[in-house]
Amino acid sequence: MSRPARGPMPAAADLAAAVDTWLGRLADERRRSDHTIAAYRRDLDGFLRFLAEHRGAAPDLASLGDLTVRDIRAWLARRAAEGLARTSTARALSAVRVFFRHLERDGVPVSPALSLVRAPKTPRAVPRPLTEGQARAVVDLGGLNAGPPDWTARRDAAVLLLLYGCGLRIGEALGLDRADAPAADAALHSLMITGKGNKQRVVPVLPVVAEAIADYLAACPHRLEPGDPLFVGVRGKRLQPRPVQRTMARLRGALGLPSSATPHALRHSFATHLLAGGGDLRTIQELLGHASLSTTQRYTEVDEAGLLAAYRAAHPRAG
Repeated sequence: MSRPARGPMPAAADLAAAVDTWLGRLADERRRSDHTIAAYRRDLDGFLRFLAEHRGAAPDLASLGDLTVRDIRAWLARRAAEGLARTSTARALSAVRVFFRHLERDGVPVSPALSLVRAPKTPRAVPRPLTEGQARAVVDLGGLNAGPPDWTARRDAAVLLLLYGCGLRIGEALGLDRADAPAADAALHSLMITGKGNKQRVVPVLPVVAEAIADYLAACPHRLEPGDPLFVGVRGKRLQPRPVQRTMARLRGALGLPSSATPHALRHSFATHLLAGGGDLRTIQELLGHASLSTTQRYTEVDEAGLLAAYRAAHPRAG
């Protein structure tokens, strides 16, 4: 994991201000979660701290135009020498690249060195979905394990159903506004989702999901106007991921689920169960909002693993 930020960001005033502007845009315009923004800041802090030590002076905006491939490779080598995981380094490199693209869009000249350096190879992660029975148990229990007040249980049930029934990322679900809620009495339900890269997609909504959202709204004590958040906390502010994660942790304990049973695992489960039910990869790619089909193809590996496990359990000569 990346080292946490230590004290003020090691950068000149103009660069520190640019970082703050970038992080503010991520929060306000792209609705990135607090966790994601904190991770971006830590990764960028580590990079700028390295530059300050490597070059002997706090970097400013102008110095970012002078970076060389050698500078970037020295940073990557430092991280490797410190024993940081390749996955962590790949994420940090991605964060710096995203920041540089932000600067370019604002007309700040930056070095092309980052685009000339390959990210370290990382092991291909295979999604870890729940079984169909486990996913059904989670959404059936929903918010039953939530604490007081009672309306938050209906809220959590609606969020979990959205994650599994529509394959949303938790940030996408919590980023919805009241005006986005599907009408409970409509014949056809759908949501316009803004995902990664500000890319929009239309996602169909099962009637049971629309009903759960309507049930939550009927119980919610806060008067929510069209421009207000759809899912709110007890003080009426936009709900953050942590309460949903706590609810999922309680469900893990109650149902005896593995530690991989997180809110994001419900999205994995949505894709895996659609594939197992005969869904085609292109459709699943569109529903998930994946930019590349290769990302969606990871779910075929999960399906193949499930088939192999079933074969070994059932075939008389598999033992």
